[in-house]
Amino acid sequence: MTKTMLFAGAAIAGLILGGAGWLALNAQGGDRFAECRSTTLAISGDDIGGPFTLVSETGAEVTEAEVIDGLTIIYFGYTYCPDVCPLDAARNAEAAEIAAENGVEMAQLFITIDPERDTAEALATFTDYIHDDMIGLTGAPEALAAARKSYHVYAAKNGEGEDYLMDHSNYSYIMHPDHGFLSLVRHSETAEDVAQTASCLDARV
Repeated sequence: MTKTMLFAGAAIAGLILGGAGWLALNAQGGDRFAECRSTTLAISGDDIGGPFTLVSETGAEVTEAEVIDGLTIIYFGYTYCPDVCPLDAARNAEAAEIAAENGVEMAQLFITIDPERDTAEALATFTDYIHDDMIGLTGAPEALAAARKSYHVYAAKNGEGEDYLMDHSNYSYIMHPDHGFLSLVRHSETAEDVAQTASCLDARV
């Protein structure tokens, strides 16, 4: 395991673990979404997410207000990812379908961490394969770095040449335009788990 991977693991562990106190405080303070969450955080949910201007898979420039216009699940990954990214994206798509069957609409965003290879066209091919309603976002490296920072996403290039990989965190974020960050979704959660969380959150929006 590389030093960067060890550092990333420690950073993500700090985000996820030790957050019971934060969650309890928010529950006592009237956080109506607390009981919907399966994962606790060591930082305030107010510190997750923020404004961004990126490029949609259609080539159009979009802001977070345009693409997060309701309950939305966001994943940061890349189309060349050999395993985790397509699995998580497919899980999120299935969760959105299950939620829709229960009367809950949840949009799906896939934000690239690899703008060097993930053009709008590459993202469109990837997201269309996963789900017709999934929207891919790319953009300038600086804009994507700012978006990752606001969501506390780790990403780093691993390797050289055209076939390099990306080390990255693999959490999904459920957001809402009026309430911001609502819940963090772990890689280990099933589509049914995520759909249940979405339904719980939607009932409290």
